[in-house]
Amino acid sequence: MSQSVSSHESRTSLADYRVALTSPGSRGPVFASLLARLPIAMIGISALLYVQRETGSFASAGLVSAGSLIGVSVGAVVQGRLIDRFGPTRPLLVTVALFAVAMTGLVIAIEAHTTTAVMVALAFGTGITEPMVGSASRALWTRLLPSGAARNAAFSYEAISMEVFFILGPGFAGLLVAAPWAGTGIAAGSIIMVSGALLFALNPTVRAWGPSPSSGGKLLGALASPGMRTLALAALGFGAVIGFVEVAVPASATEAGHASVGGLLLSAWSLSSVAFGVAYSLRPWPRKMGMRLPVLLAGFGALVALLALPSTLWALALALTMLAAGALITPQSTTHSAAIELVAPKGTAAEAFGWVLTAVTTGLAIGQSISGYLVEHAGPSAAFLTAGAFGLAMAAVVWLLRGTVRPVATTPSPTTPELVGATR
Repeated sequence: MSQSVSSHESRTSLADYRVALTSPGSRGPVFASLLARLPIAMIGISALLYVQRETGSFASAGLVSAGSLIGVSVGAVVQGRLIDRFGPTRPLLVTVALFAVAMTGLVIAIEAHTTTAVMVALAFGTGITEPMVGSASRALWTRLLPSGAARNAAFSYEAISMEVFFILGPGFAGLLVAAPWAGTGIAAGSIIMVSGALLFALNPTVRAWGPSPSSGGKLLGALASPGMRTLALAALGFGAVIGFVEVAVPASATEAGHASVGGLLLSAWSLSSVAFGVAYSLRPWPRKMGMRLPVLLAGFGALVALLALPSTLWALALALTMLAAGALITPQSTTHSAAIELVAPKGTAAEAFGWVLTAVTTGLAIGQSISGYLVEHAGPSAAFLTAGAFGLAMAAVVWLLRGTVRPVATTPSPTTPELVGATR
């Protein structure tokens, strides 16, 4: 096995996390990235609750949320390619300005009770211009750290911290929507995100990441790599299974007469995800990345299918199964992030991360839409079983394509500008 492959399959230790997070040049970007990504799950939920509070319509609120989600899917890839080509500073400064304008317009439109179509269009604008600090932060580690355990620990940190934000975000949104002004959550989240993105973009370490002409190659960009396409399929299946569950669990709780328990159950699987994510990074399995992608997805789908089993102790059985299934969320996110370095063409790390985000988001939309139909016409159990079947089917496809998950062939190209002094 080549050195490049085995470096992506090595174990990490708790000491590797310390080495990564205290490496020269990393502290400023780490803090700024935390600030910029903290409200990433809070803004969308806040917007949905804000629209529903002002219009009284869950249908309008759902369409506005979907518009933002679609915008994020598009923006993740576009911004990723720009970051790879020009470095993070200029693209992030432009998107921060556009995001502020789009978000201001959305708030004004909601307050004015404009048509749903106008609010959806503005929500799409906020999504496509949402500063993708996560993509830039993930790509920055490849410049700050050499290949090995410390870099793998940094990728694990990115996935685990993001999962924490997705746990905290909905809770903050729910609290702030009860404030005297229902738009408090969306305003506070936007201000925090803009502040963090500006600090990240203007940090000396980040500014030292200059333009990279070698990244402006093929039209497909990162997707020119067969391994990258396989990774995108794994991410799509992962997102779809989560989408099914996010609709079916609250529906199952409502059907059982415990509507308020649905949100707690979703939080439970997020908690097990974070807890197990650190442990998994210390001893990842399977060792080969090409096998790790389908095995984790298949296990995830199988555990979610078990949620359909009937039980007299409904809440306890569902909670325990959710905890078990949730344990495989962060390991998959971490694996997706680590696989990027293996399969993405040189100079496309940020765009590749954008494609993974787009695939997960698209999967979420697919899962949620199909799950909603199944819940209404056949019940939550049918949605859980379909989620499991979908996850297993996608895992089978990824398994058949596992041979593509290997280092991409490189051709001689101009030397990519390095971070001057950042790693000394």
